[in-house]
Amino acid sequence: MAWLAIVLLISVVMALVRGGRFLNLSEIKLRAWPLLVLGFGMQVAADRLDLTHDGAVTLVILSFIPLLIIAWLNRHEAGMWLVGLGVFMNFTVIALNSGMPVLPEAASIGLDRDITAIDFDALSKHVLMDSSTRLAFLGDVIPIRIIRNVVSLGDVFLAVGLGVYVEDQMRRPVRWFKHGLNESGAGSARRPTSVGS
Repeated sequence: MAWLAIVLLISVVMALVRGGRFLNLSEIKLRAWPLLVLGFGMQVAADRLDLTHDGAVTLVILSFIPLLIIAWLNRHEAGMWLVGLGVFMNFTVIALNSGMPVLPEAASIGLDRDITAIDFDALSKHVLMDSSTRLAFLGDVIPIRIIRNVVSLGDVFLAVGLGVYVEDQMRRPVRWFKHGLNESGAGSARRPTSVGS
């Protein structure tokens, strides 16, 4: 997830340069946001827990369900359709191949070392890409040497979508006194009750 953190950091910096405000981050209203935590938490668990290949893949596939739901519920927000598309791409290729296919050549460039089939014994939710791989272009085929990683096209869409969303939220006008404005406005609109009439 290092690549995702870097993308979000870049989005925050760009938003600040273009007039965005840190204050807006505290005002983000993402519908059903606990599903985001649940989905990414399940993916982290698939990496960290000592699971079999089938167990890890099953957990990853299930993690896409809450992520797709939250993308759909927030589809009106900037960037969320890209998030949903990226999640769906990864879900599809992993489900079809019982794991995320990894192109060895791309992984060797991204990790700056030779990758062989033996290395995949330690990558429980990944599979080695070969001639039988379905929708290979959606697999981990994009090397990013600067962070020593290899990502998929779905990862790119997901990262760009989240980046667009964060920047959009930071550049929105600050809604000062939003909690008390309606109450004070409603109170001022009331006519005082006359005494002695």
